[in-house]
Amino acid sequence: MNLEFYRKLPVPKQVKSHYPITADMERVKTERDAEIKKIFAGESDKFMLIIGPCSADNSESVLDYISRLRKVQEKVAEKILIIPRIYTNKPRTTGEGYKGMLHQPNPDEKPDMLKGIIAIRDLHLSALRDYGFTCADEMLYPDNHRYLSDLLAYVAVGARSVENQQHRLTASGLAIPVGMKNPTGGDLSIMMNGIKAAQGSHTFIYRGWEVKSAGNPYAHAIMRGYVDYAGKSVSNYHYEDLLKLYDMYASSGLLNPSAIVDTNHANSGKKYEEQIRIAKDVVHSRNCNGDIKRLVKGLMIESYIEDGAQGVGEHTYGKSITDPCLGWEKTEKLILDLADQLK
Repeated sequence: MNLEFYRKLPVPKQVKSHYPITADMERVKTERDAEIKKIFAGESDKFMLIIGPCSADNSESVLDYISRLRKVQEKVAEKILIIPRIYTNKPRTTGEGYKGMLHQPNPDEKPDMLKGIIAIRDLHLSALRDYGFTCADEMLYPDNHRYLSDLLAYVAVGARSVENQQHRLTASGLAIPVGMKNPTGGDLSIMMNGIKAAQGSHTFIYRGWEVKSAGNPYAHAIMRGYVDYAGKSVSNYHYEDLLKLYDMYASSGLLNPSAIVDTNHANSGKKYEEQIRIAKDVVHSRNCNGDIKRLVKGLMIESYIEDGAQGVGEHTYGKSITDPCLGWEKTEKLILDLADQLK
């Protein structure tokens, strides 16, 4: 193989023993896991917001952002459950660019995966210990899930990974909800096949072990829009799109029919301020149609402290170095507006 074997990384059990979860933190996670599962099972009417930076690039600013979410969560607790995004690995279409905190805990320095593993665990630990939030992350590398498996509330499988067998089978063995995004080409049947695979039981190889998964009844759809043959962004969050997905679920036999709508990416054409309009439009669709209300459990929103995005090395505090995000003032207003709009 044309690889340089640089160093052997510690296994998840070792990292967890050095950076452990406390009994109080475990209790909070158990309570939040139960509350989130009730939403997906249709036993709770709360609306989820999976919200935060496109990528977690700096621990200080991410935790500052999460501290602000905590204050807003207390104001909207009767209607909304917030799951902060702490996305620690960033998929890159061409392989170029910043790949996330897992690779580069300091975006200005060269990759260091050992420091990255420690940094992402420490960040998720801080969010839970200091602010009572279990958070969401993307499962870009299935084998790495166990470094955070005792901390996460929610996992997303990205548009480029949803067809991958290892992602689907690993999702079937997770004990938390897993969202399967529609692929970049927009074929919803691929996403639905991914959900079916994730809800089933499988025997497969995971981290050098032969394992058998129990199946994940909370695997579900994430509608994120797509790109057509001409390279144009096409949205799929509209009333008719959601009814189409509802009908696909009705004929599928899948458990807990559920969807999250991603307000950015191809749904917004990466015009980050459009997320405000899209979020309100989805809630309006839920208010108008009982089937859509039962189907759509929440929104995924990309948001940070400052509006927009910047390049690596520009060092504007709390501003995304990947996709553009809504700034805090717009974010806080949007959350409060959605709480008022929800029925």
